[in-house]
Amino acid sequence: MRKMFRGAAALATSVVAVLALSGTVEAKPADAWAGCPDGAVCIYPQNQNPAVKPTHVFYAYGAHNLSNQFGNHWVLNNQYGGATANLCKGSGGRDCGSNIAAKTGVYADLTPINSVRLNP
Repeated sequence: MRKMFRGAAALATSVVAVLALSGTVEAKPADAWAGCPDGAVCIYPQNQNPAVKPTHVFYAYGAHNLSNQFGNHWVLNNQYGGATANLCKGSGGRDCGSNIAAKTGVYADLTPINSVRLNP
């Protein structure tokens, strides 16, 4: 009888140890940077410094027209794989400025900006 209790105790101890060491695996969301989801380009409210919560989130490649954006805004390019973004003075992605590299941001005056373009 003692051997049976020892065996049961040893089994219970090993089961508890395995459960304690294994833990649970949780699905985690993609990395967000200042509230900008991974793979997106985000624009934040005027003069929000530091960038906390974006007002515009763009995922699709191509031009995205902007309206009523004045003054200084953070623009974060949280895309990956070398994808770039541009701030453009013309609508439809025309007359664009320098590339904003993936995983970088700029603090820019959006008064003359009429579109943002996402490039693969």
